[in-house]
Amino acid sequence: MEQDQILLLRLAWTAAIAPIVLASLPLPFLGFLHRLVKGFAARGKLKGSTRFTVPQRYYLHFYIVAVILTTCLLIPTWFYAYVEMTPLSSEPWSYSTITSHLIGGSNTFSFNKARSPTLSQKYKVWQTVFLLLLMEIQALRRVHETLNVFHYSPSARMHIFGYFTGLFFYVMVPISLASPCIMEVVIFLRSQIAEFIVKGRDRMPDLRIDPPGLVKPLLSLGWCQWVGAAIFFWGWLRQLRCHSILGSLRENKGADEYIIPHGDWFKYVSCPHYFAEIVIYAGILVASGGYDITVWLLFIFVVANLSFAAAETHRWYKQKFEDYPNTRRAIIPFIY
Repeated sequence: MEQDQILLLRLAWTAAIAPIVLASLPLPFLGFLHRLVKGFAARGKLKGSTRFTVPQRYYLHFYIVAVILTTCLLIPTWFYAYVEMTPLSSEPWSYSTITSHLIGGSNTFSFNKARSPTLSQKYKVWQTVFLLLLMEIQALRRVHETLNVFHYSPSARMHIFGYFTGLFFYVMVPISLASPCIMEVVIFLRSQIAEFIVKGRDRMPDLRIDPPGLVKPLLSLGWCQWVGAAIFFWGWLRQLRCHSILGSLRENKGADEYIIPHGDWFKYVSCPHYFAEIVIYAGILVASGGYDITVWLLFIFVVANLSFAAAETHRWYKQKFEDYPNTRRAIIPFIY
């Protein structure tokens, strides 16, 4: 808690001195910084420009990285939760469970049941599994959309700064979601590997996976997780629909042709898919309980990044199309 307070104070101090620092910078550098940020926010609208850019289809790299890293964190964390953090209650083991464990019939490794985690520790680990599952669902859908829904223009580019920022973000999201118990999982896996090396495969107790046991603790989590999941899937479904509309605009169209999107939330804003992304991460924030400063920082970055990108996209639409609807906002219906 003290570390979180120190981090908040540092963020507040940074926000306070940032305008002073920017005001002291030379005008040429500020101009370069302005162009850099606008290029970053262009999101594929850099047609004809190839300097410091990469093809827009490279968005796929973000989501492949997210799927690989999230999966690599989800599987061992879920395994650790199943072996070490069940049942998700404060009740002691029953006599039958203890007897089964002593005679070698337990469905968990005997090496790690010596200590008894508290209910709050169990809850924290299963909550982490829950958050990683949400991230996996989001990342897998984005891979599918990038491959099968979007039809990127051959000339559409994105700034190299935006590309590396996106890669960094999708590396940090799963790591941040797993951070509350990542060291516990690493220690657990090391102990399992050490036991396997010492005992050998033949002397290791059998691990029998009980499918309901993998899911039941997730169903026993608190209201925050399920309210957060409801918000997440609401935004997830809306983004799915908006991306489907955007993807359909290029079907049987010219390679470089842009068309005004219509339907669903496009009636109200220019970038409803960005708004849906904010809703998705708001759901993850609520599901996390709102106590982890790293999840807050992820959410703040998503809001700031997509709000700026939406403003630039909205401006681009209005400049390109004379008949663009004046009633549309950039990202938040009726507000902004």
